[in-house]
Amino acid sequence: MTRSRPTLGAILARRIAFFAILAMLLQLAIVFSDYYWNVGELSRLFVEQETERLVAGITVQDGSIRYRLPDNVQQRYQRGDTGYVARIRAANGALVFQSCDAACEDRFLPADVNPPDFWLRSLKPGKPLSLVGGRAFAIDGQHFLVDIATIGDPSDVMSDVLWNEVIEHLIVPMSILLVLVLGGTLLSVRQALRPVRAAADAAEQIDPMDSRSHLDFDQMPREVAHLAAAVNRAFARVGELMRSQRVLTTGIAHEIRTPLAALKLELGHIDHPRARKAEEDLDDLVNFVAQLTALARLDSVDHGMFEDVDLVELSASVVSQLAPWVYENNHTLEFFSQVEGFTVRGAPSLLRDALRNLIENAVKHTADHSLVIVRAGSGIITVEDRSPETPLLHPKTFAAPTDSLGIGLKIVERIVEIHQASFSQARSKSGHVFELDFR
Repeated sequence: MTRSRPTLGAILARRIAFFAILAMLLQLAIVFSDYYWNVGELSRLFVEQETERLVAGITVQDGSIRYRLPDNVQQRYQRGDTGYVARIRAANGALVFQSCDAACEDRFLPADVNPPDFWLRSLKPGKPLSLVGGRAFAIDGQHFLVDIATIGDPSDVMSDVLWNEVIEHLIVPMSILLVLVLGGTLLSVRQALRPVRAAADAAEQIDPMDSRSHLDFDQMPREVAHLAAAVNRAFARVGELMRSQRVLTTGIAHEIRTPLAALKLELGHIDHPRARKAEEDLDDLVNFVAQLTALARLDSVDHGMFEDVDLVELSASVVSQLAPWVYENNHTLEFFSQVEGFTVRGAPSLLRDALRNLIENAVKHTADHSLVIVRAGSGIITVEDRSPETPLLHPKTFAAPTDSLGIGLKIVERIVEIHQASFSQARSKSGHVFELDFR
C-alpha cells in the first residue's frame, strides 16, 4: 500500500505542470484576444508574413534574378482571381513577378516612387481583412520590393498569421520556460526531500525493542528535524515503559517467590507423605511462576544487548550444565556438533533459556531412561527425545509447535521471535523433535 501511493515529488510535479499549462492557456487566450481585436496589428503581421513567403522564391545567381513561386503561396498568387495579388520589383524597377492586371497596379505604389521599407494601407475597416501593403528586402546585395493586396482574405490567411504568432511568441518560449522551471523545481524538490527520504529509510530500520534506535536529524531541515525529534521522544518513552515493565516483573517475581519459599520450608518440617506431595506440587508452582515471569520479561527485551554468539559453544555449555540434572532424572543426554562454530546476533542468556526449556521439556514429558539428543549445526539447533523401547528414527518434516508440553514452549517461541528466527516441532515414532533455525 505504501509503494502504491504517489511520491511527494510526483504530486508537486503534477501540480506545477497543471498550473503551468493553465497559465499557458490563460496567456494564449489573452494573446489571441489582443491580436484578434487589433486589426491594425493583424494587418501589419499579415503583410510581414505574406511578403516573407513570397520573397523566399527569389534566387540571385551571377547577377541574374530568377523567381519561382513558393508552394505554400502558389494557390493564392498563381492567378489574379483568387482574392490575393502580388508584385515583386527589383531596385531598378524591373518586374520580377506579378499576379495582377493593370487594375491592381493602381493600388500599389507607382514605379517612379522611391518605396519605403514598409508600407500599409487598409482598404476596408474591420474583418475580414482588405488591405494593400509592401515591404523591402535585400537579397545577395540587391534590393527588392514586394507588394501584396487582398480583398476579404478568402483563404483566411489571418488564422495562419495568428497561429504563427502564437507559436513563435508564446508556445515556444513558454515551453522552454516550462521545461526549465519544472526541471529546476523537481531538482530542488528532490534535493530538499533527500533528508526526508533518509529519515523514512531510517525509520524503517528502527527497532522498537532497541533503546539505542533513534533518528539522526543533524542534517535535516528544521521542519523534518521537528518530526524526527518527536519520533525519538516517542521511542524514548517506549524505552522507559520497557524498563518499568522489567522492574515491575522482577518485583512481582520476588514477591511471589518469598512466600512460596517460606511455605516450602514449613512443609519440610512435616513428616508425612502428603507433605511430600505438597512439596512436589509447590516445586511445580515455583517453576510455573518462574516461567511465567520469564515470559513477561521477554516483552521488555532490549535488542541493544545483542552480541555475537557462537551457537555451538553455547549449546555445549548448556548441555554440560544440565547433564547432571538430566542423569538424576533417569535420562541420558548427548550432544553432537555438526560444525566447528556458527555465529549469530542474539542475547546469550535468552538463547540459553530457550535451549534449557527444550531440554527440560524433553526430560519432564518423556518416559524414564529416554535419550535426549542435542545437535548444533549451521544456524540450527535440534533437540530430540527418543523413548527407550523405540528404534532410532530421523523425522523429515516439521510442524508448528503446540501448547501440549506447557508454557516452556511459549517462552521458546517468544525468544525465537525476538531473534527473528523460526521454531518448529514434529512428532516421530520415537518421540519429539524441536528445531531452532537462526539462518
